[in-house]
Amino acid sequence: MGKAVFPRSLRGASGHEWDPSPEISGVKVSAVASLIAVASFSGAEAQQAPLPSVTVEAPVARPKPAASRPTADQVRARDAMRRAARQQQQQQAAAPKSNLPPDRNPYSSPASDYKGERLQASGKFPEKLLNTPKTVTVLSKEILADKNSTSLKSAVLSTAGVTLGTGEGGNAFGDRFFIRGFDARNDVFIDGVRDAGVSVRENFFTEQVEILRGPASSFAGRGTTGGAINIVTKQATTENSFYNMDTTLGTDRTKRVVIDVNQKITPTFAARVGGLFQDAGVAGRDYVTDNRNGGFVATKWTPLDTVTLSANYIHNEVTGRPDFGVPYYRPSTLTAGAPFPEVGSPRNAWYGFVNRDFSRVGQDIGTFNAEVKVTPDLTISDKIRVSRSTLNYIGTLPEGPTLTNPLSNSTIRANPQSRFQQTDVLANQLEATYKFDTGNFRHTVLAGLEVSQEKARINSYTGLTSEQQGLAFAGSGSLSGVSVFNPQFTNLPFGIPSLGQFPTNVKIDSASVYALDSVNYRDLVILNGGVRYDKYDVRVDGFGTVNGVANTPGSTAASSGMPNFNVGMTLKPVPYASFYAAYATSSNPVGAEFDGLSPQYGGLSAVTNGGANQIFGPEKNTSIEIGTKWELLDGRLLVTGALFQTEKENARESRNITSAAQATADCPYPAGTIGSVPCLSAGAAYRIRGIDLQAGGKLTDKWSIFGGIVLMQSEVTKSNIPPANTALFTSNVGLQLANTAHQSFSLLTKYQINDTWEIGGQAVYRSKIFGGTWLAANQGTELPSYWRFDAFAEAKLDKNWTAKLFVANIFDKLYYDALYQSATPFVLVGPGRSASIVVSGRF
Repeated sequence: MGKAVFPRSLRGASGHEWDPSPEISGVKVSAVASLIAVASFSGAEAQQAPLPSVTVEAPVARPKPAASRPTADQVRARDAMRRAARQQQQQQAAAPKSNLPPDRNPYSSPASDYKGERLQASGKFPEKLLNTPKTVTVLSKEILADKNSTSLKSAVLSTAGVTLGTGEGGNAFGDRFFIRGFDARNDVFIDGVRDAGVSVRENFFTEQVEILRGPASSFAGRGTTGGAINIVTKQATTENSFYNMDTTLGTDRTKRVVIDVNQKITPTFAARVGGLFQDAGVAGRDYVTDNRNGGFVATKWTPLDTVTLSANYIHNEVTGRPDFGVPYYRPSTLTAGAPFPEVGSPRNAWYGFVNRDFSRVGQDIGTFNAEVKVTPDLTISDKIRVSRSTLNYIGTLPEGPTLTNPLSNSTIRANPQSRFQQTDVLANQLEATYKFDTGNFRHTVLAGLEVSQEKARINSYTGLTSEQQGLAFAGSGSLSGVSVFNPQFTNLPFGIPSLGQFPTNVKIDSASVYALDSVNYRDLVILNGGVRYDKYDVRVDGFGTVNGVANTPGSTAASSGMPNFNVGMTLKPVPYASFYAAYATSSNPVGAEFDGLSPQYGGLSAVTNGGANQIFGPEKNTSIEIGTKWELLDGRLLVTGALFQTEKENARESRNITSAAQATADCPYPAGTIGSVPCLSAGAAYRIRGIDLQAGGKLTDKWSIFGGIVLMQSEVTKSNIPPANTALFTSNVGLQLANTAHQSFSLLTKYQINDTWEIGGQAVYRSKIFGGTWLAANQGTELPSYWRFDAFAEAKLDKNWTAKLFVANIFDKLYYDALYQSATPFVLVGPGRSASIVVSGRF
């Protein structure tokens, strides 16, 4: 017999449902039902004629239909929902939403603003940083605020393992960074799209800065030998509305205002706008100004749960009077020498001309992104970028010192350096991300197609001589006899300069396909790999000097196909630790550093004297990294350590052949040639090894730290040209790399004293930096090592207002950021001591 089913009137008599057990047979049910029926009659009714017995038959049990097996799509959807639920539970457990600020960084850890959690490119890097087999430094906007870093340059230069290079005779001046010893000036990205062309970048629109270390062509395309920098911009959010303002007043005439407003207009649409105004000087440098203005607008619309549309526009302009540093004291090429302030010249001496020198650097960047979740596991996104950046400046380089006795009478040559460069970029990234399981293996596969066109128009100014008569200005605008210790021509009158009539035009077309897969086996073993192929075409049209004839027109073109890949494996013996090994490649094609106007500076010449060859195959870079990462103190602190080695092969070098007597089979000097012939060769090789240690997060509930130490050893392993300074070196082989601090350290820390007060500070160390050409430290010049210290104190005035006092370079340390490659270079000076107060409102 099956289970008995009672009439509804009987099932409801007791006020609740009753499910008889399987052991109750039909006979027992019938007897109980009879008793209930009899008991329901009154005593009078009981005396009437006996009623017939009531029998309730239990229904006959029917076999249930066999359950159908879920389809593969249903299994994937179920697993995806379970993963999302687990992640949501973990996030809620780590930090309740109500405790997070409305403008919180969506990529940083809820447990600590100093601890990066994830990278913006979640498809390319689907795992947390703990599980990513690559050294990555993440500077959140909170870290940028506590460093008081208002520009990309100030942010990354206070980070271990990154140094600054100068613009040079054929290069543009701006953000030129060296990561792990290699030039990365065109390896800067904004929201994952290359920001081509050297520029000067502000931080008012920045959510976080990601520094990826080591070759990354399978992620980012050409270049990226030492790494890449990605700027993550502020985006609109439909979670909350907020209204932020920061006002800064400081020494050196500093005035700065930044606003950041996000308005949730509907549950599916939000807009975010921001603005910047700055009027400032530079501590310790006379006449130099650093003025900025800009704005951004970002929108987000989610018309459907599966569709997200976002658009943003950024305008940024940095204007002022540029600073190209101080001259270099070198009594002999047999000695290293030092920057002139080290031997007594004023650190604040400026060698430019206030009525001629100016700088105006602008960026206009528009981005549209569409993201569609076709299924819970398949997402397709398309990003379109249109941008224009402009470099427009005239500056003065203090070069060629003439030494005297006494030294205070020494003079330099004030050489003009000018440029008008306009770079236009049109790019499109189409990506599909698919998540699926094969048994216990969880896959995240990304496939992408990227096409872009970069066009640059590069020119320089003429008419750079003074209107004042009787001065020894050269036709180019160079002036000799300028005092090192007391520049006397600062206020000379000048006319209005004009652009030259012989510009250089550069066009780079790129098309790339790539695929990456991350495979997670039960959070115990994580494998990842990727491949990418870049089709690269460059063309340069312009003018040059051929056999003494100036402004000879010509053009040069080159094409390259560049396959690259990466592989990595991560082992997780415990949930809070990982051990990994990774291998990656990248390629540097000719002409990629297109701000360089010749092969000597990473670009291409439209015309070469003597018909010198400048087209070679791409430089090849490989890197291996072995490391470990630990998430400690209940997930509040991330500590990482890595050993790495990067090698470059087929590197390009150049030297000038001035006569037939110097010619070789590889470097000919054609008959009838007049002037020097550039000889570009390929086949050099470099190697850099090191250890990279980092930490970020909270040591206690009140104590936060962020910092790292990088120790490197570099070497030129092969070279085909003689060293720049043959009096000191017989070969480039065995020399260190130039423009690199081989030991660097940085530490930012803050401590919350109580609910009102926080105090903090920063320490930065850089070892000596050596000068030289073609990456080799072959000139014998050097910059001294230094320590620099900053401090701040913050008071929370009420729930909406805070005030923060900064003192940068507390001890007014004289230090230097970069030096030019020549034997007597100009040197960029770091800012002196400054103080500022920032009043912030958060609503």
